[in-house]
Order: sequence, then C-alpha cells, then structure tokens
Amino acid sequence: MQKSGSPFRGSGGKVIIIGATSGIGRELATIYAKKGYFVGITGRRNELLLSLQNKFPKNIVTECFDVTQKENIPHLQTLIQKLDGLDILIYNSGYGDVSKTLDWDIEKRTTDVNVNGFVEIICYAFNYLVNQGYGQIACTSSIASTRGNSMAPAYSASKAFESIYMEGLYYKAKKLKKNIVITDIQPGFVDTGLAKGNGKFWIATPQKAAMQMYQAIKKKRKRAYITKRWWIIATLLKWMPDFLYKKIG
Repeated sequence: MQKSGSPFRGSGGKVIIIGATSGIGRELATIYAKKGYFVGITGRRNELLLSLQNKFPKNIVTECFDVTQKENIPHLQTLIQKLDGLDILIYNSGYGDVSKTLDWDIEKRTTDVNVNGFVEIICYAFNYLVNQGYGQIACTSSIASTRGNSMAPAYSASKAFESIYMEGLYYKAKKLKKNIVITDIQPGFVDTGLAKGNGKFWIATPQKAAMQMYQAIKKKRKRAYITKRWWIIATLLKWMPDFLYKKIG
C-alpha cells in the first residue's frame, strides 16, 4: 500500500544520499535520478537541494539538515516516508581540513561529521534494513583511511573508523543471515572542496568518480577504490615501512 506523503508510484528503487548538495554526492544523485530511481537527498544548503530537485521533480525529494546537529533520525525517517521505503542508503557527508597546529575546531568538526553523524545514521539504516530483510548501505570513506596523517590526523582517523565500521557491519549482516550488502568506497583525489594540500595526482572529476561509485554499488562490491587504480596506492601505503612513510605521512 502506498504510504501517505509519498509522491512516488511504482516499484522503482529507493535511494537516500546523505550529503548531496555538491561534488560527488550531487553527481551521484543525478545519475540515480536519470536511471529512474527515486532519490532522497540531504545536505545543509537547502537552495542547492531544491535546485537539484527542480531538475528531476519526478525522481528527487529533499530533506535539509546538518548531520552534526541533533534530531538526525526524525529527518531520515521523514525522507524514508517521502520515498515510501528504502533500498540503498549512501553516507556521503564528509569533512576534513589541514590541521597543522592540531586545531581543535577542525578536529571536532571532522569527528562530528565523519564519526558521530555517520554512526547515528548508519546504525538506524542498518537496523531498518535488518527488519526489512534486505537492502544496501554504502559509505564514502577514503584512501586516507589506510594510514594516519600528520597534517590531518582527525580526517584519516575518522575515515579509518568509517571503513572498519562498515567491515563490522558486513560481517554482522552475514551472521544475521540477512540479504544486506555493505559497500565501503575509498576515493583518492577527486576535484572537490575536500581535495586540499599539495602533491595531488590522479585527480578524478566528480562525474567520473560518481559513475564509478554507482557501478561499484550496483555490482555490490565489498570495497571499491575510486578511481580504480587507487588500489595501487592503498596497497603501497598499507605495506610501506615506517622509515619511509614518516617522510610523507
């Protein structure tokens, strides 16, 4: 039965993207909408959400909120109701900045978005899908999750938290014998506001990154590197001895 408040009819897939006002999230929402999915998008800047909804009024609904604030779950529940269900949730909200002097404001903001907001929303979504019996959760973590970084300690640590948490949910779903797919997406450098600092290389456009993310989610990958060749860097960083890594970390 169609729930009240939902503008959608039919059996199209229901996708929620947390953090879709710009960059990868916005491009990903565009891809899903063009492919006929029903998409719920979130973010702090309502005007950007509405501008995307105006392009796809039959496929996109919005809910404006900041994941660092309280009452995240009621917003998420409202969005699920607007979509009349949930098949895929993608946590794409992220924050990070260079913290040369270990700036508490930067460290706190990073942790609030990448850890506290992440856990609250992912926990609710996982339990929702457990009760439903199926679904998929994807998270945009980062290649930075591989090792600690002296210039952005909270960012690399928080992305490692996301990646390990997603791995834990992967095994939890297996133990519960639920048809729930968990996908950890680890981008390298993408041409967005989060791509800061010197020495950037292999920089992908948001459009290319989003398309590879879409394909990885569709193929139900456990982990995906964006772009694909970043698995080389991830492997090198993982096994690089400390006497070498301390020169770049």
